[in-house]
Amino acid sequence: MNDILNLAGKDDFSRRAFIEKTARLSLGVGVGSSLLRSSALAKDGEKREGTAKNLIYIYLSGGMTHLDTFDPKDSSSVMGPSEAIATNVDGMRLGNHFTGLAKHADKLAIINSMTSTNGAHEVAQYMNRTGYGKRATIVHPTVGPFAEELLGKRGKILPDSVVVGQSTSNAGYLDPSRSPLPIADPAGGVPNSSIQTDEDRFGRRMEMAQKLGNKFADKYKYAGTQSYVEYYKQANKLLKSNELEAFDISQEANAEKFGSGRLGQGCLLAKRLVENGVRVVEVVAGGFDMHIGLQNALSTRMPELDKALTALIEELDAVGLLDSTLIAVNTDFGRTPTINMNSGRDHYPAAYSTMLAGGGIVGGQVYGSTDKMGKKVKSNPVEPPDFLATIGYAMGIDLDETIYSPSRRPFTFANKGKPVMKLVS
Repeated sequence: MNDILNLAGKDDFSRRAFIEKTARLSLGVGVGSSLLRSSALAKDGEKREGTAKNLIYIYLSGGMTHLDTFDPKDSSSVMGPSEAIATNVDGMRLGNHFTGLAKHADKLAIINSMTSTNGAHEVAQYMNRTGYGKRATIVHPTVGPFAEELLGKRGKILPDSVVVGQSTSNAGYLDPSRSPLPIADPAGGVPNSSIQTDEDRFGRRMEMAQKLGNKFADKYKYAGTQSYVEYYKQANKLLKSNELEAFDISQEANAEKFGSGRLGQGCLLAKRLVENGVRVVEVVAGGFDMHIGLQNALSTRMPELDKALTALIEELDAVGLLDSTLIAVNTDFGRTPTINMNSGRDHYPAAYSTMLAGGGIVGGQVYGSTDKMGKKVKSNPVEPPDFLATIGYAMGIDLDETIYSPSRRPFTFANKGKPVMKLVS
């Protein structure tokens, strides 16, 4: 902070540096938010169209146990309180809490060979949602902002990406206007969306704020401020439009199918937003860190997850959107094959499971495998960047297109991960 204070009141260059550094600290933006891009087009010179026009990315924070869900085993010592059940696909088994999903196994592509070296929640979550390792010097965008950057903005009023289950969001090193709209409570709609003053006064305040932002940007040639002006301009359009109804899940006729928990309500909101044109919806839900009392934890969280996913598949299918909407389920890591002294399972990044369904996915298959204990990946290992690359490929994203951050560092969607081609049509 002292070096910033020392810049104030000196020559023109120092004063500009002072403004820029202060803006970075107070606004959280970087200098020169315009980004350079380079793309490797297909051989015919045209970009490939993706089957998945929409994405619902369900992230189960805490680390979902693979053994009690998508990768059940025969050994009772490994399975503990769980057992395997048959599905509508021969040879494909699920944990016994997934009775609803078992009826839709023909639509599911399960990866049982996920693996990483990240055994701590924060770094694992960061990797699984961005494709990159967590660094102190830069913040990477999650799937929604990156998809908007590479595919272009689709909606005029509604945001292109929304994150449900979080109260804050950012676009990483991308333009701040790419930031997903955060919805902490899926049943609460857009927070602070009611105007607390009369329309004229509100309009004057917004006009004044925009003029101040534009004046700051023009005087100091600071692109980051203009990005925030645009971000708030978009938010103002949303507040004054009828599009806010897209966030009102009380209007859904089949809401009870999704359950009353935050996860189910989040999936219901995601379905409604996709119907209204939002491209990417992330649904973040916790409660999967099962160190203690595995049986009770499973009996609470897994039926809720099963109900939410089953309803999401059925409802998207009913309105004709399943074929164009990719549903992805991911988590921090797996859980230990051995049950600990507290009747729970501990962190286990060496092997875990994920699931895909819907747009661009060939259902009815299990990709990769672990050994009979669920301890080691036996075939076709898949790392977090590969999982995200599979999502990106299904969406038609150019995985070789390079985005240069304001610091001129090159990045690609999914960090050069390789899509699992067997899973995508």
